[in-house]
Amino acid sequence: MTFGRVAFIILLCSAWPIEAQGPAQPPPLPTAPANIPSAGISITSGDPFQGSVASGQATSTPLALSLQDAIDRGLKANLGLLTRETANRSAQAERIRALSALLPNVVGSASETATQIDLAEFGFRFAGFPTVIGPVGFSDVRASASQPIFDWTAWKNRQSAAQDMKASQLTYQDGRDLVVQAVASAYLLIIADAARVDATRILVATAQTLYERARDQHRAGVSPAIDELRAQVELKTQQQALLSQENQLARDKLALGRVIGLPSGQVFEVSEKVPFRPLDGLTPEEILRRAYESRADYQSAMMQVHAAETAKLAAQAQRYPTLALAGDYADSGVNLANSHGNFTVTGSLKFNIFDGGRIRADEMQVDAVIKQRKDELADLQGQIDFQVRSSLLDLKTAADQVAVAQDNLNLANQTLIQARDRFAAGVTDNIEVVQAQDSVANANQSLISSIYAHNLAKVSLARAVGGTENSLKQFMGGK
Repeated sequence: MTFGRVAFIILLCSAWPIEAQGPAQPPPLPTAPANIPSAGISITSGDPFQGSVASGQATSTPLALSLQDAIDRGLKANLGLLTRETANRSAQAERIRALSALLPNVVGSASETATQIDLAEFGFRFAGFPTVIGPVGFSDVRASASQPIFDWTAWKNRQSAAQDMKASQLTYQDGRDLVVQAVASAYLLIIADAARVDATRILVATAQTLYERARDQHRAGVSPAIDELRAQVELKTQQQALLSQENQLARDKLALGRVIGLPSGQVFEVSEKVPFRPLDGLTPEEILRRAYESRADYQSAMMQVHAAETAKLAAQAQRYPTLALAGDYADSGVNLANSHGNFTVTGSLKFNIFDGGRIRADEMQVDAVIKQRKDELADLQGQIDFQVRSSLLDLKTAADQVAVAQDNLNLANQTLIQARDRFAAGVTDNIEVVQAQDSVANANQSLISSIYAHNLAKVSLARAVGGTENSLKQFMGGK
């Protein structure tokens, strides 16, 4: 073949749109909303729900990981949940501290004292009177107790601390929901990645077969060289796409391992293939009612409002008098064998006369906190409404896209079969085959993306409803 013919073929290949650009890029996999911590899509250092505290040692045997196994691991090791657990313990400590102000305070002591006094040091010098007294000693065993009888401020502070602790417990429960959502989203993404890799491998095998046929036909002199070049370009393009998708699958596995606390270097395979199951019969009103009853973060926000309102009552109660009782009993003397009991009982009534505006300042400060808590509650209510409605919209749209993508894939496969038959019969060149292959690839990737989007919408809806772990099981079952 002359140099001129080779140059003409290369020029023709570069001018042809299919070979120059390769197959059209498949639609990207949808990602979880940005306000969802630990969506399993990417790892950023600022979100504790995307980190974990790994435990154990990596094994050489690949781990078969189901969705429930991944969720259980995440609930044990996820950093965001561990952080909220620590905050919950701090709230429990604050409740105990507030309660202690209402309980008796009892202190015991025992002492043994020996002393000697030099009277001359103080200027006492009398004839016939000793200048040094002692050494003398005495023993003292004593118990002191104090008990507030009426302290409305301390009582309201205890109620406020108890409500804060309940809010913290609900916040911890909300953290569990976030972990379930993060793990499920990451797990579903790996399933979609694996499906894309499998589909691309089939396309690589098909492109390899087409290339070998075009090469054999060119060597036999029944087809031009451009058919062989075009088939080779298609093969290289699919191989490049396969390498990229295999890399993305490996990266997303690393991301899931970070979320659930797998030891470094642990190899695992997802053991579930979540199928497409339509989810119908859901209304926004029903889901919203269920969400307001079940969402732990919403219940926590309401409890924080109650705690702030109780704290205001505690600030106002500083104007009320307080009544307390204190006493002590001691057994003291030269020694315990020669001692005598003595006691003191004191009742005290204290009341505020002038505080320079301190109580008013405390009330104003608590009013600001109440206003902030109520605004946050109203905003959260709007967020829940938005999350529920947008999840239902995404669910419906994704279900419609799955139906369209399935029909499109069937049509693309029929087109590919006819194009290959025409090429094998010599009716046309392999341009139709390459185009048909690209159509099948795009249709297949669209179907994978649509199924993933549908399942991801179920995860988002489960989070929006509350009780994410139980809701997710229900929705994934198509109920």
